[in-house]
Amino acid sequence: MAPAPPSPPATPSPLVPHDAASAYGGGALHSPTPHTDAELTALLGLLTAARPRIGTVVVGHSRDAASRASAAAFVAAWSAAEERTVLATVDWPETAASWLRPAKRFADWEPDAWVVAAAPFGWAQMSRRLHQDTTWDPARTYGFAALGDSRLPALTGAAALQGMRGVTAAGEVWTIDHGWLVRHLPPPASDTP
Repeated sequence: MAPAPPSPPATPSPLVPHDAASAYGGGALHSPTPHTDAELTALLGLLTAARPRIGTVVVGHSRDAASRASAAAFVAAWSAAEERTVLATVDWPETAASWLRPAKRFADWEPDAWVVAAAPFGWAQMSRRLHQDTTWDPARTYGFAALGDSRLPALTGAAALQGMRGVTAAGEVWTIDHGWLVRHLPPPASDTP
């Protein structure tokens, strides 16, 4: 009798380990605040300034009230221009068994960019699943201020969010680069008229 073939190596779980959420602040990672006008304006500006030009987006959000409102405000503002299209809006829970179904719905489209309004912990779970099981590209992903949290890349791992960008509530830009959240300072005010 021939020996059984070796089992394939186990794929590591994309879920954030339970103790990691507690170590990185627990409840604070679950509660985004409502977006500001400056935040929405800056996010729209970031996308419209991108090259190559962004015309189509998929919007994703967690199911809390602030994230839903931010996503809805973005969809309305983005869709107001004739040459811009929202291909889909996808939501996900803060806790789930795997996040595979919403991750596939989020990544199955081929947009120019993805836009995310979410609580950091749920987005950490979702982005880990996206990174492991889809062709989603974090460098083509833009987030609201709640995701500009330095604990987020620590929860996901450096590669999972490499190149993701977003804005703060004040309208400043942040980027995730090699596991670090980098806030970009606004240009100095010009003294010349």
